[in-house]
This record gives sequence, structure tokens and C-alpha cells, in this order.
Amino acid sequence: MEPPYEKLTGVVSVTSGYTGGATKNPTYEQVSAGHTGHYEAVIVTYDPRQISYATLLDVFWRNVDPLDADGQFCDKGDQYRAAIFYRTEAERQLAEQSKRRIAQSKKWNIATAILPASVFYPAEKYHQDYYKKNPVRYKFYRFNCGRDNRLRELWGRTP
Repeated sequence: MEPPYEKLTGVVSVTSGYTGGATKNPTYEQVSAGHTGHYEAVIVTYDPRQISYATLLDVFWRNVDPLDADGQFCDKGDQYRAAIFYRTEAERQLAEQSKRRIAQSKKWNIATAILPASVFYPAEKYHQDYYKKNPVRYKFYRFNCGRDNRLRELWGRTP
């Protein structure tokens, strides 16, 4: 989820990490094994004078498969499920509204959870900007997982 956010004007930073579980200071190996309760996530720092939370939500929805309760694309397991973590009541309301709007317009039963934010643990350095550090491997993985085809099927275009 780093690439779609990093290209937006008003986004200051995007950090990969883990949240929502009980294990303190989890490692990638622990989270990917599925025993920490954490989700793989990104935290987006942005300037609300340049970009709205509603726009960030729209980017989120169009880059996930909101129908898959078991993970995302070829990544399966609780740690790979799509979720929106909110920090304020206003964010929760906007997230719920966006979910309802999409569910109604597409007539979908959306599996994506909307949850209160908890401690966010930044991922290890090698995991940050993985798509930039390993572009061939990232593109190969993305293609083989069928991500772009599934997004096109859902949204009518590739983000």
C-alpha cells in the first residue's frame, strides 16, 4: 500500500508496519507467521490542508479487495486482511460512510473491518519501501498474485 499513497500531494510519509495485535515489538517473521494478532499495515502521515482523509479512504478502497475476508490477493491469513484503523471519532464516521457508500453503490458485502487504532510498530528497515528497493521482485510478485487483474475486475481500472 505504500506506492499509491506516496505519489499523492499532501502525503508526508508512508511507513509499513504492524498493528492491532498483542505482541509488543513484533518482527516481520512473527507477524507473517500469523501468531501475533497484528495486521500488516501502513501509517500515512499527511497534511490535511493539501489532502483530505476522505481522499485517503478512496485511495485505500481502490487498492484493496474489500470482499476478501481471508487476506489480500495471494496473501492469506488474518495478518493480511484489509482494515482501516481510525484515531478519532470523525475518522471512524468518515470510514463507515465510505464503506456504506461503496457497499450500496456496488451492492457488495464488504469484509473490510474498521477498527480503533492501537500501537503501531514500524516494520524493519528492509521492509520499508520494499517496492523501490526490490522493483523486479515486487513487480513479479504483484503480477503473479493477480493484484492488478483483481483490482481491474472490482474497480474497472488499475490504480
